[in-house]
Amino acid sequence: MVMSKKSVAVVMGGYSDEYVVSLKSGQLIYDSLDRNLYDVYKVVILKNEWYFLDENGQKHEINKGDFSVQSESGSLTFDVCFNIIHGTPGENGILQAYWDAIGQKYTGCDFYQSALTFNKKDTLAVLSKYGIPSAKSVYLRKGEEMNVDEIIETLGLPVFVKPNQSGSSLGISKVKEKSELITATEIAFKEDDEILIESFLDGMEVSVGVIDYKGETIVLGITEIVPTNEFFDYEAKYEGASEEITPARINDETRIKVENIAKHAYNSLGMSGFSRSEFILMDGTPYMLEMNTNPGFSPASILPQQAKIYGISITNLCGNEVEKALDKFKN
Repeated sequence: MVMSKKSVAVVMGGYSDEYVVSLKSGQLIYDSLDRNLYDVYKVVILKNEWYFLDENGQKHEINKGDFSVQSESGSLTFDVCFNIIHGTPGENGILQAYWDAIGQKYTGCDFYQSALTFNKKDTLAVLSKYGIPSAKSVYLRKGEEMNVDEIIETLGLPVFVKPNQSGSSLGISKVKEKSELITATEIAFKEDDEILIESFLDGMEVSVGVIDYKGETIVLGITEIVPTNEFFDYEAKYEGASEEITPARINDETRIKVENIAKHAYNSLGMSGFSRSEFILMDGTPYMLEMNTNPGFSPASILPQQAKIYGISITNLCGNEVEKALDKFKN
């Protein structure tokens, strides 16, 4: 008996400026999935159009009623959607909730975990209950009164000002002088209606890839981020203005501590699929900055590099995600 291949849609794009990175991530997954096991398709979701891209580069509109495609050869539906959208709507729970509603299987975490981890403030608040430390911070909504003196007194200088819900380090500023704080909040408010002002943690930044692979939560690697800019901003992430060292130059005791905290955070939130957590190591303690549930997956991105060093091929890493999605949604 010949098993029929499962159809997998690699869903990429998104509504934010991160869509450019998502298209590169999607291409790597599209290229890497095993064609002996899966029929693989490209689906692009942008603000003004959702479409399936056939092998001739022709666009076919996605029917949002059931996420199917009508083409010359009939109706096409997908056994699994491989979600690799960075930012909204694929990393903040919107797409997952929609897929749940129409009964479409998908990779990665559920809508609740996606929505929670996309909100930096709420993630850190939940994780603090599990004993995971983070920077001191002040939270502001657009239009709220802001007492600059009080904030500086509470947090000291420098501080980081960041949108509460935005990826790719967009809208983040490092503020060294009191006089710069108002401008920095205006920049952050362009990206989101809620912002965080965080105390500066003077230490090593590390990026930790955690996945559930073959039934086990594993740390793929710990990457040390050495920015040539002031911090790991958009330019450092995507335009090479940082050095990324895997494995990070830390002793075994610190490495084990980071691995345990990263796994603990992943499991405490009920995560599934790819994740990349950012920490600052200060005096041997890992302070959590945020968790990304759809981290960059282009060939230059941290997670694929970590997998390579760990010894898991991209084909196996991606295949594992598809198989988990097929199992998870079995009735």
